[in-house]
Amino acid sequence: MEEKYLAVEELLKKHNQEQLLKNYERMSEEDKANFLDQILTIDLDQINELYESTKKEINFANDKIEPIDYVDKSNLSEEEYKKYEDLGTEAIKNGKYAVVTMAGGQGTRLGHDGPKGTFKLGLKEDKSIFEILTDSLKRNNEKYGVIIPWYIMTSRENNDQTEQFFKDNNYFGYDKSYITFFKQGELPMCSEDGKLIIDENNHIKEAADGHGGIFESMRRNGIIFDMEVRGIEWAFIGPVDNVLVNMVDPILLGVVLDKKVQAGGKSVVKAYPKEKVGVFCKRNGKPGVVEYTEITDELSEATNENGELIFAESHINCNLFNVKAISEISKKRLPYHCAHKKAKYMDENGNIIVPEKPNAYKFESFIFDAFDMLDGMAILRVKREEEFAPVKNAEGNDSPETARKLYKDFYGVE
Repeated sequence: MEEKYLAVEELLKKHNQEQLLKNYERMSEEDKANFLDQILTIDLDQINELYESTKKEINFANDKIEPIDYVDKSNLSEEEYKKYEDLGTEAIKNGKYAVVTMAGGQGTRLGHDGPKGTFKLGLKEDKSIFEILTDSLKRNNEKYGVIIPWYIMTSRENNDQTEQFFKDNNYFGYDKSYITFFKQGELPMCSEDGKLIIDENNHIKEAADGHGGIFESMRRNGIIFDMEVRGIEWAFIGPVDNVLVNMVDPILLGVVLDKKVQAGGKSVVKAYPKEKVGVFCKRNGKPGVVEYTEITDELSEATNENGELIFAESHINCNLFNVKAISEISKKRLPYHCAHKKAKYMDENGNIIVPEKPNAYKFESFIFDAFDMLDGMAILRVKREEEFAPVKNAEGNDSPETARKLYKDFYGVE
């Protein structure tokens, strides 16, 4: 181990990160070995690049932002609806469709101790979010006469709890050979002066790399290969915390197939001009999402001749991708965005420090940053009250209370 220590010491000196070894002698032999191994897996050049990016102001002024075409599901003619439904249904019935659920988060903001998917919505039947999603998939299996493969992306933090939750509940009656768990990627966090930090468990502190990391995680964990072996051509990727998510929608798939594009996304109309949501757009001629922090007041309030917002298609993170496109995207590195966060850490004297204000940077990529790698993308506008009931905040908007009401109204249950 001494040889490995010397190699790590030299590596850290080269990247000005020697502070990481200050607590080394206080660690157990097992922790020392794990710590050295972890350092050797980190791309320190990448971390330095990411830290330097925090000093640069991102300027979108030169980007050409234009509205994107969309299909309004509620305004389809009977003939159009049937055409799309038939196209999508055929692919689903032929076993070419899978679902991926992003479930790496904890329920902390909801006051829940555990993975967000294990949170109970407060229905009469006392169902967790995971059970609600499973019920939806089971209904589709029955409808289409197939068993849809379900891939659930967890995190290092909640993987064991999530898997145990499914085991304890007998997978809610789903065929467990069609459920695959895989872990989201992580990136080290760094302090405000670019130094990597250590957590209370003698590990380099890391955080999930954002929902844009799903493509690389699917490749690294063999999910893309598994899909190819099963003959799957299309994968819906959606969040765990939308209890009305329509994961198996033949209309979305039909529109994508009809337009001969590699992906599709669902949108709901922006509630009001300044709503804090990203909206679908064409960015420099390519499909994309413009965040509310990027869009000007002029664009966010612009209306057409009917008085409707021109940039109105909110991205609700419900997207469909061709598996070949996922494979290609997974080989590329999406841009990372920086977030200023509070991070508990161990100082150089072995003391655990709990900060009162943001003290560290985390880096994450977003799924919509992959859109401009596509040859085209179809947008399907759906109704908020039918497909979008997020559970994000303990109270107020997008809370269990609002999601519960939307769920009850849609399904007519107590």
